[in-house]
Amino acid sequence: MMTERSNRAQPRSNLREFLASEAAGGILLMAAAALALIIANSQLSTDYFHFVHAVSGPTLSPKLGPMTVHLWINDGLMAIFFLLVGLEIKREFVDGHLSTWADRRLPIMAAAAGMVVPAAIYLGVAGGDPALVRGWAIPAATDIAFAIGVLALLGSRAPASLKLFLTTVAIVDDMGAVAIIAFFYTAELNLAALLAAGLIWLVMIVLNRTRVTALWPYLIFAALLWYATLLSGVHATIAGVMAAFAIPFRRTLGEPDATDSTLHRLEHLLTKPVAFLIVPLFGFANAGVSFAGIGLADVAQPLPLGIMLGLFVGKQLGIFGTVWAAAKFGIAQRPKGASWTQVYGVALLCGIGFTMSLFIGGLAFTDPSQGDAVKVGVLIGSLASALAGWLVLRMAPSSSKLERHDDI
Repeated sequence: MMTERSNRAQPRSNLREFLASEAAGGILLMAAAALALIIANSQLSTDYFHFVHAVSGPTLSPKLGPMTVHLWINDGLMAIFFLLVGLEIKREFVDGHLSTWADRRLPIMAAAAGMVVPAAIYLGVAGGDPALVRGWAIPAATDIAFAIGVLALLGSRAPASLKLFLTTVAIVDDMGAVAIIAFFYTAELNLAALLAAGLIWLVMIVLNRTRVTALWPYLIFAALLWYATLLSGVHATIAGVMAAFAIPFRRTLGEPDATDSTLHRLEHLLTKPVAFLIVPLFGFANAGVSFAGIGLADVAQPLPLGIMLGLFVGKQLGIFGTVWAAAKFGIAQRPKGASWTQVYGVALLCGIGFTMSLFIGGLAFTDPSQGDAVKVGVLIGSLASALAGWLVLRMAPSSSKLERHDDI
């Protein structure tokens, strides 16, 4: 019994560190996105767009052409972001809050519905145009950093169970987003490069199986895996997730900083750079859209409208409806210590797509005018979800009152 308790204490320590970094990083992401919007609609807009698309490297892939600041961020730095996502997914499934089917049931159901319903709403609005069908996955994603950042603004008014629920749903959501990118947004494949990527990944698995715990060999092969994946036609960020799954992991029995747990060492190494540098840089480079000449008629076009409604309406319907149905039919309980109002508020926050939605939007549509429409839809849908979720949670009874009058 003592072993089991201490074994489950370690993920909570990691989770607290993760939530703290994600919350602060989410607030910084908001600031970076707001700054990009301000600059893109000021006299500095020309300089902003010139900087984002400036050629700043060689041609690494014929498909992509010369590397620009935007490509380095979206195809390079975001691979590190996905590496961290993969590490978090692996840790949570092996030794964390998703390690048993009882723990996984509600987050998986909620995340699945939170992806299917927004996609269905998008297709209902924009699917009549075959050219827009590729955007079905844009409103299916949740931005964990942004959502936790908004939740952090509420302080103790949001119980820990809600933060855990939001985190686990977002982690499962990330898994779905990774699968979508790999299977639905992959260009024509270069089979030789894909084979090379597979062989490199197998070498990493062999290193893991032979109990090599030094970090540097995995980092070298992860870089090679990224380049081979870049050449293969599969989006290069998938290399980050694949590399994460090959990193050795040991149950740390209450010692989150154990030196022989390679995964934990790498996760601790990446958490702050990703939260405080990579994700805000992505937000700054991708949120900038000029609203000059954009009116209500443009916002009401099928592409941005489908994204907005998918994020704001689809996410809350899918996630809240699933939690309610699971509790109603005895499949799972709602988060302990949280009222239905608070659960609804978190379901609204899951409609903040931002980082992942912008990322998928960039893969789905390469035409600049469509890209701007995607940004408008994502920004409005995410902002509406953030404000509505914050207001609902702000007006809900505090956690202390719920503890005294809990009916769970």
